[in-house]
Amino acid sequence: MVQTQGFASLGELAASLGVSDSTIRRDLEQLESAGEAKRTHGGVFWTGDTSTIRAFENRTDEMWPAKAAIGVAAANLIDDRDTILLDGGSTTYELARNLVGRPLQVVTNSLPIAHLLSNSASIDLVMIGGCVHGRTAVTIGPLADSMLRSLNVGKAFLSVAGITSRGYFNSDLMLVESEKAMLASADQTFVVTDHSKFGKVSLSRLCGLDQVSTVITDSDLDSCWKTKLEQAGVNLVLAAVAATQQGDSDSAMED
Repeated sequence: MVQTQGFASLGELAASLGVSDSTIRRDLEQLESAGEAKRTHGGVFWTGDTSTIRAFENRTDEMWPAKAAIGVAAANLIDDRDTILLDGGSTTYELARNLVGRPLQVVTNSLPIAHLLSNSASIDLVMIGGCVHGRTAVTIGPLADSMLRSLNVGKAFLSVAGITSRGYFNSDLMLVESEKAMLASADQTFVVTDHSKFGKVSLSRLCGLDQVSTVITDSDLDSCWKTKLEQAGVNLVLAAVAATQQGDSDSAMED
């Protein structure tokens, strides 16, 4: 019911299913823990995958707990009624899950994120146009870049495939051009990425380390990278991940 409607009230669910409010609450706790729903005052929003747009199938990968923690930490840096931009990727999707139901203006090039947030009446949603990149379901290309150049946002949150002392990298040339336009459109820029991306390089360089305001990653980040980011003048936010959930990954694809 929640998936079909996008939002359902606690009373509606209890009445329709013929069970108590306490039973519904326990079930909603399980749905929220699984990343399928987000409870709010008076009801619950659907935040899981949809039948029309398949978001990310690898929520069981080793780094997903870190991505989820990063999403929470990033959401805490966003104020109600902010105008923000969300790049595509699994970590930015986790961030978006924590924004459902909040009063915000959100610009995104991600089809899964747009679909997720379109169910939330409190969010003023702007979708970037352009060519759809099949694997990542983001819009990129000249049309996307042109639209981004006409916009201004307070905060932009981007995902990357790698970070070295030379800066931030992604694996798709056209995506990086769109991300450069995102950086130019924002008053403050944030990179959200798990610790496994540090020390990895990819095909195309986005920008130097010092050209991003804040990096949000998980607490498993090596101390040498903390020093490098600090020396570059980058604000570092470390998201705590439960010890039993921490993992590692050698993947250098986009978040």
